[in-house]
Amino acid sequence: MKKLLFTLSLMILAACSDGPTMFLPASTGMPYEVLVICEDDFWEAPAGRALYDVLDTDIPGLPQSERSFRINQTPLAGFGKLLKPMRNIIEVKIDPTLYTTTKIKYTKDKYASSQIIMTIQSPDAESFREYVSSNSQKIVDFLTSTEMNRELKKLQKRHNPVFLDSVQKIFDCELLLPLDITGIKSGENFLWASDIAANKKYIQNIVVYSYPYTDESNFSLDNFILMRDSIMKVNIPGGKEGQYMTTEAEFVDIKETEFRERYMQIARGLWAMKNDMMGGPFVSHSVVDEKNGRVIVVEGFVYAPSEKKGNHIRKLEATLFTLKLPVDKDIENSVHIPEIVVEEKDSANTK
Repeated sequence: MKKLLFTLSLMILAACSDGPTMFLPASTGMPYEVLVICEDDFWEAPAGRALYDVLDTDIPGLPQSERSFRINQTPLAGFGKLLKPMRNIIEVKIDPTLYTTTKIKYTKDKYASSQIIMTIQSPDAESFREYVSSNSQKIVDFLTSTEMNRELKKLQKRHNPVFLDSVQKIFDCELLLPLDITGIKSGENFLWASDIAANKKYIQNIVVYSYPYTDESNFSLDNFILMRDSIMKVNIPGGKEGQYMTTEAEFVDIKETEFRERYMQIARGLWAMKNDMMGGPFVSHSVVDEKNGRVIVVEGFVYAPSEKKGNHIRKLEATLFTLKLPVDKDIENSVHIPEIVVEEKDSANTK
């Protein structure tokens, strides 16, 4: 009886504290699904439409338009037991007696594990509308990085050990690959993993390659396309003579950012198979391995002619964030995308 009482006491303490989430139910909903809590008239008014427009933006780098998020809305009265465990929740609070400025706060794991609740508080609807419109990319990036980090947690627990061993042997780097991608082909400073033999409606691919670093011109758009085309032509041929992978140069977009406290170039665009009808989206991350004087490029690309491609390419991009250069392996054991701070974290994680 004493043992039972002690166990119950632990459960009650855990439920009332900010401690481990082991007693919380798992969050529900599909990846990139968002539930907005606001009244129906607000949702249909300009302020609500502004938030909808932020969430309804396109996933970048795709051949067809695809929405960034699956959007659901419910009034506060409808936010009951069934909806509380949703993985991504945006809570709208408009009250001039409580708020003087518009701010965003967020809470993790309030009603379920692996849950994020973003609260947008504002004194009035017009201030709300202006704020979400001017901070649209920050909101999208925050929700996207949250989903990416969920995928990274899965990769930490379950990944392809054969591919990891190959990356270590060829590049002295680490990269975690989903278990369902099993086909591996290697070349000179090149590694290609694919689930092409899985007989699915879509094909996932991860590529790793390197080339000597000279100067900053390595990261120009023209050089990116030049290097990608030359390397893919040699290593990813088509099924017939004269067929090989190329880059649709006019659709490539590059962005400069930082990851693991170093410069990183992110490129998004479309690939095509020369003299064939195959093609699809790709995303690549390029970084400098200063210790070895080389550029390391990790890329994910998808072939999915009969279905949407957005979530497939975003799942592969999460894999790219697991790259560790030789200098990283000794200084960092965890893998995660740095948290994008929208405003501030709500420490009052009460139930």
